[in-house]
Amino acid sequence: MLEVTKDNFTQEVLESELVVLVDWWGPKCEHCLELMPDIKEMAVKYQGQMKFCSVNVSGNRRLAISYQVLGLPAILFFKGGEKIDEISGQEITIEDIEAKVKQHI
Repeated sequence: MLEVTKDNFTQEVLESELVVLVDWWGPKCEHCLELMPDIKEMAVKYQGQMKFCSVNVSGNRRLAISYQVLGLPAILFFKGGEKIDEISGQEITIEDIEAKVKQHI
């Protein structure tokens, strides 16, 4: 899973040939930290089918605001430079995220 910032977001996410899952997280978001190991496992499982990236919002607030990431955790999906789907909130589960991944590969 690739850590992206405002400096490489365009190159790694918007210009990607694959559909990209972006995991927006923060160091104080316990649910984000609980989901992260499972999302990393998914990145291995779906390698070559979907690109997995993460953004630490604490250092990339403007980037998060520009994509209307208002609550954490938030998982956004991008294809062809456009946001195509999202799932967010404290109630999301890894099963919810994997269902979205399967929908977009």
